[in-house]
Amino acid sequence: MEYRQLGHSGLRVPVLSLGTGTFGGTNAFFKTWGETDVKEASRLIDISLDNGLNFFDTANVYSGGDAERILGAALEGRRDKAIIATKSTFTTGPDVNDSGSSRFHILREVESSLKKLKTDYLDLYIMHGFDSRTPLHETLSTLDQLVKSGKVRYIGASNFTGWQLMKSLSVSEKLGLEKYVIHQAYYSLIGRDFEWDLMPVGQDQQIGTMVWSPLGWGRLTGKIRRGQPLPEGRIKSGGAAGGPEIDNELLYNVVDVLTEISKETNKTVSQIALNWLLQRPTVSNIVIGARNEDQLRENLGAVDWKLSVEQIERLEKVSAQTPRYPYWVGAR
Repeated sequence: MEYRQLGHSGLRVPVLSLGTGTFGGTNAFFKTWGETDVKEASRLIDISLDNGLNFFDTANVYSGGDAERILGAALEGRRDKAIIATKSTFTTGPDVNDSGSSRFHILREVESSLKKLKTDYLDLYIMHGFDSRTPLHETLSTLDQLVKSGKVRYIGASNFTGWQLMKSLSVSEKLGLEKYVIHQAYYSLIGRDFEWDLMPVGQDQQIGTMVWSPLGWGRLTGKIRRGQPLPEGRIKSGGAAGGPEIDNELLYNVVDVLTEISKETNKTVSQIALNWLLQRPTVSNIVIGARNEDQLRENLGAVDWKLSVEQIERLEKVSAQTPRYPYWVGAR
């Protein structure tokens, strides 16, 4: 397993982390992702650790908190072997303060996550989204306090725009507070908007990227093909709900080239899509999901080899999209 720095920090992490969106499945939305229980989660973690993957990504809202509980139970007795990332910001209940990045909400959710995960510290704590209602200095000073207390080791952001991330870094620098070291973002061969804004910020500010949904909501597994009906599984059962709309022709063209390269490399379509991401600037880590052992082992096969320069060029050509304004200005 290859390890990389977590952005501009001293922490080294495996290039793959195991996402826990499939853990629990205790509400309608997350049920389409998976229904992994503690026993199954323990087995996935066994396989991960045996392959050098010791980084586990979760969030307080996954399956209403059950994903954190399952991860905590599955890691019991081996917390020292794991790097844990969790998140807060999104809504956790009906009350007016049950969402956001206020001091009130962050401190309450950190304590809740620590309890569910059965640990006294979090390796990485991520703001799941940007909260425009809370002053940045309130959010960042609270996170700084958590780092100084030892309850959190590093902090990150997720789903920010470029200006939101840049402004957050500027406020931290101005006030002498802990800075975000990582930004968790959607990025895939069929979703390259990340390159227009967030990638340049990451390169300029040395912010690493943790990629989520690297297979484009499961569309880049090779199961969706031109002229064929959707196979049984997550996508057909509604698992792509909430994801961006994808032009079918773009998807089919990308899958065609992935399939060609699959034959050349004897790697699967998924492995090639993941390996392409590992060659991209700023990427520190890719969050992979797995509903079962077979999916996990397949995803683990995306590391320890590299696509050729020519293969990368083919993938980038077929997946290229015209940037929106103002990014196309001066880019031609």
